[in-house]
Amino acid sequence: MKVSEILNEKLIATGLEAADKYEVIEKMIELASSSGNMTNKVKVKECVLEREKLVSTGVGKGFAIPHGKTDEIKDIVAAFAILKTPVDFDSIDLEPVKYVFLVVGKESLLNAHIKLLSKISRMMNKEEFREQLDEAKSPSEVLNMFRQEEQAASES
Repeated sequence: MKVSEILNEKLIATGLEAADKYEVIEKMIELASSSGNMTNKVKVKECVLEREKLVSTGVGKGFAIPHGKTDEIKDIVAAFAILKTPVDFDSIDLEPVKYVFLVVGKESLLNAHIKLLSKISRMMNKEEFREQLDEAKSPSEVLNMFRQEEQAASES
């Protein structure tokens, strides 16, 4: 499964404003709900916040990947945002977060969930890719950048 296949322009925000990581997660779930794949938004939020309590999903380099697993979705739910102002996410490198990728998978599809998190992390770990994202002016540009990055990865 490709990252660009689970995103569309409605699921991407540039210049998202939030005061803290909990507001970021709240807004990301709201953004992701436009996919039509959530059957219970409250339960989805609970599963993501429960996962966040275990250990921060701020993985470093200005990136966080809040995620969770629940059967309160019809299919994988995702959203991506570039924050207007970075926020403290209790990241492992103690740096504030600017890029946030929300992923919620079904309980029964653990393997696909882990593979997707891994793909996203590999992409977001590339400094050059993050710098390109900084230049994005619209959700369509962001989506094209994810497509190009996946295309380049499949060719190497």
